Amino acid sequence: MKRYDCMTALGARLKDELVILSLGGSVDEWYNAAPHMRAASLFQQQLGCVTPQAFGLAAGLPHRRIVSLDTDGGLLFNLGILATLGNEQPRNLFIVVWDNERYQSIGGPPTHTAFGRVDLAAIARGAGVEQAYTVRTVEEFDAHCEAGLKADVPYIVVAKVDGILQPGIKRKHSDGREDKYIFVRHVEATEGIVIMGPSEHN
Repeated sequence: MKRYDCMTALGARLKDELVILSLGGSVDEWYNAAPHMRAASLFQQQLGCVTPQAFGLAAGLPHRRIVSLDTDGGLLFNLGILATLGNEQPRNLFIVVWDNERYQSIGGPPTHTAFGRVDLAAIARGAGVEQAYTVRTVEEFDAHCEAGLKADVPYIVVAKVDGILQPGIKRKHSDGREDKYIFVRHVEATEGIVIMGPSEHN
């Protein structure tokens, strides 16, 4: 199945959530598939840090639903986060893992999931995240999005997607620093809090 189709289905279910997503082509796909979530989404440039950052948000904002859009390559860089989730059991964290069985952002070498033995959902369940599933159709994915966004335990969906980027989408017209401020100001405005304050250069 196509990642962009899954993103479109997920985006249609989101309104007030905060989203952390991985680097690479998925950023442009997400901003096109869910434009209404632009200010509420922040991409993480380091492999292995997407779900940990989302977990930090979930811990800091326990009243708000947090969504992690991770990747097979990213999660494999930091499987320890699954043990943390298993022990901490955040009630407001929904995790999607785009599993295209490759490190697409560096040219496409295979990840461990490409060889038919490594099952990320099974690893998650073994680490104590009981609601962890692998899906291969958009219909399955959408059903798990509905369930995961309502769950009061950590919920993981490993989506088996192809490695083909959605053609013809617009590239985002911002850099990482600008994206950070867009996201932080959105959190400040929607939570009624101050996180960073005014720039010292004002």
